[in-house]
Amino acid sequence: MHPQIGVVESPVARHGHAFIGRALCLPKAWTADRDRRAKAHVPGHVGFATKPALALAMIERAIASTVPFSWVAADSVYGVGEIETALKRAAKGYVPGVNANHLFRSWGKPLAVAGTAKDSAETLSEGAWRRRSAGERSKGPRLHDWGDLDAGDVDAKLPGIWTRGLLIRRNIADGDLAFLTTWCPIGTSIETLVTVEGHRRAIEDSFETAKNELGLDHNETRSWHGWHRHVSLVMLAFAMMAAIRCQANAAPPPKSMMKRPQQHRR
Repeated sequence: MHPQIGVVESPVARHGHAFIGRALCLPKAWTADRDRRAKAHVPGHVGFATKPALALAMIERAIASTVPFSWVAADSVYGVGEIETALKRAAKGYVPGVNANHLFRSWGKPLAVAGTAKDSAETLSEGAWRRRSAGERSKGPRLHDWGDLDAGDVDAKLPGIWTRGLLIRRNIADGDLAFLTTWCPIGTSIETLVTVEGHRRAIEDSFETAKNELGLDHNETRSWHGWHRHVSLVMLAFAMMAAIRCQANAAPPPKSMMKRPQQHRR
């Protein structure tokens, strides 16, 4: 099937990461063409769905299956909307990317802010930026300058008080800005938000590994079932590799002194 664009779901923990969800994103040109659907064996109940809609279905399945997770990070394609609402209801924090024209408003703060994310970033003084690492890479820590704006405390009928905000990442070299909207328990540190945002890198690492070592992109299938079977096998192999790697990297148990057998002489 062409183009073969998928949405994937990957939990990230201190021991590693792997894929647990996948969905094939079909363009309207496919879903509206009966001949194409028949040749590709697309199930009759499958209709057009945007990438955010596919991601929302994955998140809802994960929540219903009690998959343990506390945060969701995603790029600006998924933005805000129904995904944001679903995560709020489930008391899950999130740090998705948003565009520069994303509207942000704070209230109840000494410095009120109202406008786009780009305009809001300009209200930050130079002293408000903090240099933090979003994770390690082969060449060292991924350092950026970070700033954040708190929109104010929001009573969402959740345990404790949760707050909405705007996280801003500034490139050290050229000053280029990236924007992320946040939803988290009050008092969450910027270090935690930066760490969560940095976990998005795991998706890129997973794709690179799956392509180079497991043949994720060596897929020439032209059917709905063929795509899902190929991707599912790659996901299974990747999960097995992650489990083996975790065990191989585990600290060895401490050596115990073996008691030597006693020799008895007459």
